[in-house]
Amino acid sequence: MIIQRMDVKAIEAPLVTPFRIATGQHNTLKNVFVRLVLKGGIKGFGEAAVATHITGETVEGTLRNLKEAAAVSTGEDISDYRAFLYAFRDKFSDNHAGLAALEMAVLDAWARTLKIPLWKLFGARAVPLCSDITIVIGSLAEAENAARAYSRQGFKAFKVKVGKDRDLDLARVLAVKKAARGASIVLDANQGFDAAGMLRFLKDLKKYKIVPVLVEQPVPKDDWDGLKKVTRTLQGSGILVCADESVGSLAGAARAVREKAVTAINVKLMKSGILEGAAIAGLARAAGMELMIGAMMESSLAITASAHMASGMGCFRFIDLDTTYFLKGALAKSPSLDGKGCFDLSRAQAGIGVTVPL
Repeated sequence: MIIQRMDVKAIEAPLVTPFRIATGQHNTLKNVFVRLVLKGGIKGFGEAAVATHITGETVEGTLRNLKEAAAVSTGEDISDYRAFLYAFRDKFSDNHAGLAALEMAVLDAWARTLKIPLWKLFGARAVPLCSDITIVIGSLAEAENAARAYSRQGFKAFKVKVGKDRDLDLARVLAVKKAARGASIVLDANQGFDAAGMLRFLKDLKKYKIVPVLVEQPVPKDDWDGLKKVTRTLQGSGILVCADESVGSLAGAARAVREKAVTAINVKLMKSGILEGAAIAGLARAAGMELMIGAMMESSLAITASAHMASGMGCFRFIDLDTTYFLKGALAKSPSLDGKGCFDLSRAQAGIGVTVPL
């Protein structure tokens, strides 16, 4: 398992429609990809999904960090992948998407060498997963049309982005609930409310007999008091409160647990890397919290890697791995994902199972 070389490249791909949230939007996918080649020819692939409007990371900085990592990795042994990757923690302390790409490529190559699927690093069996589908910030007509189309396609859970325009948000949630009858609803505010505003919005929805199963990141990421207020007010309501932007590390997860700030945590490989993401999930479950597996704007490579982790661990209640449905072209294709958002990794072969031409 000796590294012969590591190639790093930024690739841009078109979207079906802009991916809009309360704090910004993606007009295209522009991510950084890694191809790690071992002596003997086995390859591993990784992806850094850079979301500048969320994390402050940049494509340029991620490219630079990964190329510098590549330059010092030739000849290194990844048999003990934890020891190899640990040496790069400081290098990527402010670039967790870059760390995720490096970890992904190393673990993919490691698993391919042993001829085992990636999920086996995380558990004894591959649990089936079915993702929600996101209704992005947009017009009422866009929400109605998207909800109707995805419902006919077979999706049973909808994540509605809110937090930009309260009145329009309310109308959009009502439209989604009407167009996708029987589907569960998750609200994702992406920091778009304060605590009082989020609670008022939920009260308005209740007038229409709409009770979401989960509210994700209702307040700004540093507003821990606001998170706790929403969580405590909703205690006993059946609505979970989920931290996303507030928890990007094991230390953040420990604070959420210690302060009982939320009842769920969204784990994203791009926020914490793969190994720390698994540790966050383990801590949250030990504390009795629910888990969501989420993503930035990722291609089938990173989405499938996240699915492997969630499937192997088997402890994620909410699956939000839908960004390939917003992509055009080859990067949207995952061999383990069907048209209804469901992953079946039980027949996966070696590694992640997705390659990217670099």
